[in-house]
Amino acid sequence: MKKICKFLICFIILAACQTYAYADSWGLHFTKDNERPQGNATAEYLAQFDAYFIGCENEKVLYMTFDAGYENDLTAGILDTLKKHEVPAAFFLVGTYIRDHPELILRMAEEGHIVANHTMTHPDMSKLNDKSSFAKELSQVEEHYKNVTGQDIPKFYRPPRGIYNETNLKLAKELGYKTIFWSAAYKDWEDNNQPSREEAFSKLIPRTHPGGIILLHNTSKTNAKILDELLTRYKDMGYRLESLFHLIEKGAVSPTALGTGSVPNWKTP
Repeated sequence: MKKICKFLICFIILAACQTYAYADSWGLHFTKDNERPQGNATAEYLAQFDAYFIGCENEKVLYMTFDAGYENDLTAGILDTLKKHEVPAAFFLVGTYIRDHPELILRMAEEGHIVANHTMTHPDMSKLNDKSSFAKELSQVEEHYKNVTGQDIPKFYRPPRGIYNETNLKLAKELGYKTIFWSAAYKDWEDNNQPSREEAFSKLIPRTHPGGIILLHNTSKTNAKILDELLTRYKDMGYRLESLFHLIEKGAVSPTALGTGSVPNWKTP
């Protein structure tokens, strides 16, 4: 009986470890203000799959990115602020958003922003491990973007809720996509529990670091209110704000520094 119990315990532990290795949710660990955080996978590991969570540490550059699954009548104002500051951004949008708001999509494209792929239905992508199912979630977004703009969508992809596995990373690369995670964010996505201005800045400013990929939601009333001041403060801190195309050009790691290291699955509060 003791042998059977030991066997069962070992089996459960092994199964748990395999599950953990199979799917993960992107998380960050900040050790010191204004320094680069650790992700639950290293930049070197992600680089094998044309995936990024951070840019080059030798430049005081930031990359503004926004996620949205729906419109909250705030995006036009956010675009006004980005235009005022001449800041390019990337908007990771689901397919229905692109289909239902062509005027905003056209404006984003015309004003130099990237409209990027956040999947058609915002599923847990780690459950889609065959190429046809995975590709369908991305190709439907591509079709909506082309219907609206007449152009091919820029090949940047962000997994919904940051949930991914290694198979997803490989499939995205095979489909020509760069997978983009983030290195700074805060809890801004709950419509009925929006952070105050003070709470937002207390999270965002200490998490600012060279090469930072900033994730905000353009559904957030707080973000719409603070964006002008936030961009001003970033510039006052000596940062310039660039497009994700700049990130790809500069990279996050040396092309020869491709390891497989990872760190525990921390979450960003």
